[in-house]
Amino acid sequence: MIVLSYHSLEDRMVKHEFQRLARERSFRVLTKKVILPGDEEIRNNPRSRSAKMRVAEKVATAESSAPEAWS
Repeated sequence: MIVLSYHSLEDRMVKHEFQRLARERSFRVLTKKVILPGDEEIRNNPRSRSAKMRVAEKVATAESSAPEAWS
């Protein structure tokens, strides 16, 4: 799951939700710190300066990886 946020209140909600999902062990957070646009990206696209990206990966559980029973 990749989430882009554009202001601090959005980013805070995303960060806290990722932390909750990680505690529940349903997702693994891949970005320890938020990813910000580089200088070149900001020069080419000034609107990107406020963007923040966070990434998490869904973790396969025993229940979700078990094959479905045929009816």
